[in-house]
Amino acid sequence: MRTTPIPKPGEIANRWYLVDASQEVLGRAATRIARILQGKDRPTYTPHVWTGSFVVVINAEKIQATGKKDDDKVYDWYSGYHGGHKHRTLSEMRERSPDEILRRAVRRMLPKSRLGRRMLSALKIYAGAEHPHGAQNPEPVTFARSAR
Repeated sequence: MRTTPIPKPGEIANRWYLVDASQEVLGRAATRIARILQGKDRPTYTPHVWTGSFVVVINAEKIQATGKKDDDKVYDWYSGYHGGHKHRTLSEMRERSPDEILRRAVRRMLPKSRLGRRMLSALKIYAGAEHPHGAQNPEPVTFARSAR
C-alpha cells in the first residue's frame, strides 16, 4: 500500500523570499504572500504543519489601494475601556505605520490558530527599501500581472 508522506517540522527546508511592494495592489499582494506563508505554493503542503517560507516585504509605504480606499477604508479597534473605540482611515495608517496595513491584510487571510500566528511571525515587513535579512539571501518574487 502506498501512502502520501507527511512532512515533519524538522524535515522542511524553509526558503526566504523578497517581495517589493511598490506598484503592488494591497489585497492582491496580501493573498499571494499568505499563500507563500502557508506553503500552498509547494507540493509538500500539509494543513496541520507549517511548510511555508519566510517572506521579506520591502517598500510597504508604496503599496497601492484601488478606488477611493485611501479615504473610505477604516480600521477599527476597541481598547476595552469606555470611550476606547478607535478608528483610522487607510491614509492615516499609511502616515503612522505603513507596515501595519499589509500585516493586518495578511493576518486576516491566515488560519486563526497557533499555526497561523507562527506563519505570521515568518513575515518581515519594512517601510523602506532596506532590510537586515541579506545574510539569508532571499530570492526575489514578482507577481504576474493579469492582462487588462
